Formats: sequence, C-alpha cells, structure tokens
Amino acid sequence: MTDATGLDDDELSAWRSFVEMHHMLERHLVKHLQRDFGLSDSDFEILVNLSEAPGGRLRAFELGRATQWEKSRMSHHLGRMEKRGLVKKEVSDARYPDVVLTAAGRAAIAASAPANAARVRELFVEVVGPERLAVLKAASDDVLAALTEHVDACASSRKDAQHADD
Repeated sequence: MTDATGLDDDELSAWRSFVEMHHMLERHLVKHLQRDFGLSDSDFEILVNLSEAPGGRLRAFELGRATQWEKSRMSHHLGRMEKRGLVKKEVSDARYPDVVLTAAGRAAIAASAPANAARVRELFVEVVGPERLAVLKAASDDVLAALTEHVDACASSRKDAQHADD
C-alpha cells in the first residue's frame, strides 16, 4: 500500500529496520564508552576529531564543521571537557584560540578507540560481511551526496528569500 508521497510496505520495512539497527547499535556503543571509559558519545566524537588533526589541535569552528554541531553546543561541551582535563584552549595566530588535545585526552582516546573499534567490527563489520559492506558504503555515499545537495539547495533558497525581503 503506497501513495505518491508514502512508502510501500517493503520500503517502510527497510527504513524502519535501518533506523532501529542504527539506534540500537549507537546506544550499545555509547553505553560501553560511558561504562568502560567514562566518555559520552560527544566526548568521543571530539577526541576522535582532535586525535586525527595535525598536532591534536583544531579551531572550534573546524570542530563544529566536522561534528555538525551548533556553536553554543560546541562551546558548552568544550567547556565541560576542559574542566575534566581532556582538552585545553591555546592562543593561536587566529582571532580565536585553538582547541588542543591534552595528555589526558590522548590517553582517553588511546584507551577507548581500540575497544570501540573492536565492538564495531564484532557487531557491524563481521555481521555485514565484505560484499554487503561494499554495497552499504556505496549506498551511504550516495545518500550523503543527496543530503549535501539538498542542504545546499535549502541554504540557497533561504539566502534567496532573505534577499527578496531586503
């Protein structure tokens, strides 16, 4: 049963299965990060991005772009992480300070990343298998490209509407 804008039974079943799998896997991984390492998923995301950056440092707006977080969320979360000694702010050549991974932050990501990767391998990579993993990657890349195009079109439409009001 479908109409021009709805999903048929197979499409709806696939979508719901995907959403349930994503949520359940993410919650399971987050639970282990919190229980085993005292890290939230947000902490882990920041630590991963900083650990992969040259010198373990990025500007807050670069972290915001990488995580797709709003400026206020980034600011509040970095403040909490700084109080826990995972990151610090350092003066840079730019207008705003750099966010820098501390020794404690490096230790936290060094301890938690291998365990998280092992769970991802066990519960996702090995279950899906190499052939379906390649198909899933291609499908994910296609969806990401469509999303990027949609986001860009929405942003362009908003700018056009703002200029029309001027």
